[in-house]
Amino acid sequence: MQIPGHPRVEIVVPVKNEENDLGPNIRRLREFLDTAFPFPAEVCIADNGSTDATYEIGMLLASELPGVRIVRLEQSGRGRALKQVWSASSAEVLAYMDVDLSTNLNALLPLVAPLLAGHSDVAIGTRLAKSSRVVRRPKREFISRSYNLLLRATLSAHFSDAQCGFKAIRADVAHELLPLVEDTSWFFDTELLVLAEKAGLRIHEVPVDWVDDLDSRVAIAKTVGEDLRGIARLMRSRVDLEPVRQKYGRPRILDPRTAMAARVLRFCAVGVLSTAAYALLYLVLRQGMPAQVANLLALLITAVGNTTLNRRITFGVHGVEGRWRHQLRGLVAFGIGWSLTAASLWLLHTAIAAPHQAVEITVLTIANLAATVVRFSLFQTWVFDDDAPTLPAFEPPAVLDQTRSN
Repeated sequence: MQIPGHPRVEIVVPVKNEENDLGPNIRRLREFLDTAFPFPAEVCIADNGSTDATYEIGMLLASELPGVRIVRLEQSGRGRALKQVWSASSAEVLAYMDVDLSTNLNALLPLVAPLLAGHSDVAIGTRLAKSSRVVRRPKREFISRSYNLLLRATLSAHFSDAQCGFKAIRADVAHELLPLVEDTSWFFDTELLVLAEKAGLRIHEVPVDWVDDLDSRVAIAKTVGEDLRGIARLMRSRVDLEPVRQKYGRPRILDPRTAMAARVLRFCAVGVLSTAAYALLYLVLRQGMPAQVANLLALLITAVGNTTLNRRITFGVHGVEGRWRHQLRGLVAFGIGWSLTAASLWLLHTAIAAPHQAVEITVLTIANLAATVVRFSLFQTWVFDDDAPTLPAFEPPAVLDQTRSN
């Protein structure tokens, strides 16, 4: 294949001290692009801080293979390498893959085709889809799934696999998003995806066949620490994504009843977790204090956690602004819940002088369920009303049909 001056796709391969794998795998990638890939594509080796013969081997490959070039960065960091190369590229679609080629190359066309067609803005390979075929060690599998679950819980992420080293982005979208990404290392991928999703960009996922590299250089403990710090930073972040949203974002149109049902389900999930935590705390505290005191403390502790989780997960309020106001209002809702449970305890002890703890727990659980209904109503109409995203308004079917016909 003749490589034109401006390839439609540029594939960046970030490397650091990869003198053993670089030569055979770049040749394999280039051969695949020349024989089985329908679009003009260039390979860029992004050497970030190698101290072995990686750069020299890359120079030889660039001089020998048409459509291969190399960029040298003195500082290490996969995110730094991708940001620099992608920012300067003239290609329409910017992709990257790990040098070990763990992902089957047949997934490359499904990855970039929706971007070239303008259907999607970002594309990622996912090893967690049912149709993916993955061979890797249980430890890596556990860490990957746990990390993606953590992203869902803390950042409300909806993409399935943040860490798969097989991603692509449209160049015009990248030029808007890259200046907003702060991380220059392994968390770069996650931050880019989180910002893209919050800006309303369309993320396309491709199930991939993937084989674990037994010679992986990733320092797991260090990377986990960096990822946790990155998540904490994004939870506090107030990045202005409105320009990106206005230019490329696609609003998600939800049926109001579906949106409300989803909110109720999230609230119930948080409520189940809070009720279980409350029951456990009550049993522990009840060993050394009266029932009313144990009930009050258990409710107070779980109320703070309940408000925090509902603020982020159920009502989609992010950042620190208004946090203390929400907690104070949540405590008012807690006071109503406490009065219901306190009254139920008083009635129980009035009827039975020394009830069994199992009976106490049953009565309190029922009272808590009643308090949950009241709490949701207060959360919906008052506690987060000023800051929570507004649910879409309901319109009768006739109006909706008329809107579509116009």
